[in-house]
Amino acid sequence: MIKIWIFLLFPLHTFCQNTIGLPEITNFKKEVYSAGLQNWDIKQDKNGIIYAANNEGLLTFDGKNWNVFPLPNKTIVRSIEIGYDNKIYAGGQDELGYFAPSTNGTLLYHSIIELLPKKDRTFEDVWDIVSYNNSIFIRTTYKIFKYTNGIFEIFKANKEWTYIGVAHRKLFAHDYSTGLHQFINGTWATLPLLNTLPTNDPITAIVEAPDNNTFIATLSNGFYLCTNTGITKIKSTYNSLFENEKVYKALKIDNERMAIATSSGGALIVDANFYLIQRFSKIEGLQNNNVLSMLLDKDKNLWLGLNNGIDLIAYNSAVKQINPLGQDGSGYTALMFNNQLYLGTTNGLYYVPITDEKQLSFTKANFIQVSNAKEQTWGLANINNHLLLANNMGAFEVKNNLAFPIFPYIGFWNFIPKYNTYPTSQIIGGNYKYLQIFDYTKNTFIPTKKIEGLEESARYLAIDKNENIWVSHPYHGVYKLAKTTNDAYVSEKFTDKQGLPSLLNNHVFKIKNEIVIATEKGIYIFDEVNKQFIISPLYEKILGNKSIRYLKEDEQENIWFVHEKSVGVIDYSGKKPVIINLPELDNKMPSGFEFIYPLNENNIFMGGEKGFYHIDYQKYKQTATNLQVQIRKVKTTSQIDEVLFGGYYNDVNETQTQLDKQIIQLKRNKKNIQFQFSAAIFGGFTNVQYSFRLKGFDDVWSSWTNKTEKEYSNLPRGTFHFEVKARNNFGKESEITSYTFKVLPLWYQSLLARIVYFLLFITAVGFLYKWQQNKFDKQKTKFEEEQIRLEAEKKRLLYIHELEINKTEGALAAMRNEKLEAEINFKNAELATSAMHLVKKGELLSKSKTNLASVMKDMDNPTAVSELKKMIKSLTEDDKMDQEWETFSKHFDTVHSDFLIALKNVHPTITGNEMKLCAYLRMNLSTKEIAQLLNISPRGVEIGRYRLRKKLQLPTEMSLFDYLIKIKIEKSKKEL
Repeated sequence: MIKIWIFLLFPLHTFCQNTIGLPEITNFKKEVYSAGLQNWDIKQDKNGIIYAANNEGLLTFDGKNWNVFPLPNKTIVRSIEIGYDNKIYAGGQDELGYFAPSTNGTLLYHSIIELLPKKDRTFEDVWDIVSYNNSIFIRTTYKIFKYTNGIFEIFKANKEWTYIGVAHRKLFAHDYSTGLHQFINGTWATLPLLNTLPTNDPITAIVEAPDNNTFIATLSNGFYLCTNTGITKIKSTYNSLFENEKVYKALKIDNERMAIATSSGGALIVDANFYLIQRFSKIEGLQNNNVLSMLLDKDKNLWLGLNNGIDLIAYNSAVKQINPLGQDGSGYTALMFNNQLYLGTTNGLYYVPITDEKQLSFTKANFIQVSNAKEQTWGLANINNHLLLANNMGAFEVKNNLAFPIFPYIGFWNFIPKYNTYPTSQIIGGNYKYLQIFDYTKNTFIPTKKIEGLEESARYLAIDKNENIWVSHPYHGVYKLAKTTNDAYVSEKFTDKQGLPSLLNNHVFKIKNEIVIATEKGIYIFDEVNKQFIISPLYEKILGNKSIRYLKEDEQENIWFVHEKSVGVIDYSGKKPVIINLPELDNKMPSGFEFIYPLNENNIFMGGEKGFYHIDYQKYKQTATNLQVQIRKVKTTSQIDEVLFGGYYNDVNETQTQLDKQIIQLKRNKKNIQFQFSAAIFGGFTNVQYSFRLKGFDDVWSSWTNKTEKEYSNLPRGTFHFEVKARNNFGKESEITSYTFKVLPLWYQSLLARIVYFLLFITAVGFLYKWQQNKFDKQKTKFEEEQIRLEAEKKRLLYIHELEINKTEGALAAMRNEKLEAEINFKNAELATSAMHLVKKGELLSKSKTNLASVMKDMDNPTAVSELKKMIKSLTEDDKMDQEWETFSKHFDTVHSDFLIALKNVHPTITGNEMKLCAYLRMNLSTKEIAQLLNISPRGVEIGRYRLRKKLQLPTEMSLFDYLIKIKIEKSKKEL
């Protein structure tokens, strides 16, 4: 029994050898599309929407959302067809009909079973539906129905109809007993050929072959070739495989390849000679090996309808995955050497012989592991035509697919030639702790010495044009080992203090013959003059200050880079460099151990978390799909969701453009409106971003996002246009797709409400006018009475106002007088002080003269007596007194309103001494004080007063002081 199982499994993995590179497979499980297990048929419309015949109805997929539409009787849908009339025809047990968009754009089923005669309405499953020459052909087990413009024709089988299909624009059908037929002139004609097809083995596919021939697939007997002369069995090495696996479907991929669906062996890819190229089974990533149906979509992706689920193979993708011997080890290094591709992983070193394939991913996967190199493999290098291996155990040379140790004492990362000459005489190896030099002698590498000055792990290593060695450590900085005499080196360390943006995550590379540092904030270069690192102006223009982890230059001088966990390339093939991102590889490279090996433009290898990835870069740039974004659903999201638009403006295959009559009017009570949109792009081109806006509400385009829905709340009334566009990773944008709708005003904002408001306004204005008129009449009488009262009150208030003015003026005059009186008192005080000063001065002078005279009497010295006399004479002089009087008189006139001037004007003959006496009398000084000021005796003052009265001609009863006051008052009145 064990031998039998081994025999059964052997063809599956050795006899059917796969290629080294396999496209990505996407699994859509039953839980994802929320329908039945089995998927019997798959179709695609011109807008890219996928349709599948499922156990629970018709499935649709727009690249984002799945929807299911069951038949009325809930039976299994085994076949679908997009008809010539752009309707989706489907059938189940005792049911026939088609799906077409309803008025709101949602697919709606229309049954046509009632158009059949009653006796023909009972049948089992509908196995095939074909659109041919403006008619729909529907195959059941015993009948073929031809449906044209609402009329059925029925063709009964001689035994059983097993197949119906189109090839070379011819319609074929197969019956067990009568063989292959062709539909000609409205009837099924048996082909007049030597029919070697086996009996009781159904035909499962007819595929176009060269020279107007066809390939015929049978369920259990493999393939046949049908020509004008007959039908013959295909002779192929793999006939037993086709017979054992049972062929369910077959379709043409291109002129050189065909896809075959099998019952237990998955999907097979064969060439024109039926030589097996590839196999996709559960081992390669399918959900199961029972493939019921297939579709090659417009982008040449291969869809598989499975016994349980739906799988998508990105068959035309330029990105393939390589997993040596099915191992899940991470890929770290790769190298082409002597027509063998070597791949280093965490599980060791593998190699595979390479054929003449332009795209190496189609090489047969005859992987062999280097038996004694099963450790983590970090680096491979072809130096002097020797294959060097750096792994966790040390440095090795690979010969005859065995690893021979060179320095097996410490783990090595890499090797680089020390000189640009060939063969180089020395190489440098970076290991876990330092740099090791190897001499190339007698066709072998011999370790000689380590380079002093660096005690760090040297995974990132480069040599500049001056033969200086640059090493970077992800956590410790960048090191430069400058070459000196006698092959020695001087080490210098660079950190953030020397211009690097950080001490961490600095990686050294040699790009375009220049040493560059990939950092967290862009690419830096070394300024030899200032001995500082600066950001590269060249790369700053292209990459800005993006965090860069890895750089690699290819043969076309393009620069591959890793930003964070994304892969991109600076493409120099055009007039100016552009960045092309490869989002298919996002988050798939081993972080911190990124690796890119650009062999040529058709073969780029990248290390992955599981194995490697192969990119046909030339194809990648040429297979950009034409983007077409579609609005797939519009609905209101209140307490109960309501679908306003179901994705179709017109029939299924037609261009989906909204017509004016399809513009809906939305009530304001629908608070939230949601838009769902997508671009029906599948396989390796699913990395699409979207931008949208709602014209009339927000005219600014949103930032690019991966989200495929947008919701708006509480929109005001008006007409709005929701617009959306898409772009791919090449930056190419799609055309704008729009959906127009109107938001109606609330009931109190409607036209009828406005008319009611207008009528109510007119009525209210009339009522208000009458009420206002009556009020005005009443107020007029009251106003006239009030005017009389106000006039009287006005006169009374005017009288009171005049009294108040007079009172105010009197108060102001009194205040001015009080102010003047206060000022006069203040000035009098100052004059009194001045006068007292003069009095004291006079007393002092008089006392001084008396004392000097007394001293002079007692002196005998004539000279001294003479001098004292001079002093007494000087004291008695009154020049200074006159000057002081002039000063005093000025101040006095200022205080007493030019009293002295007025006195002079009234009495012109008055003398100066008399004016002084009048001034002192006006100040009300005593006789003694006046005597001192005038330097006379009190008796002299009395005599002066008498003479003054006489000169002023004052009567006896009038006081001299009162007269002098009167002169001031009269002068003040004249001034006023």
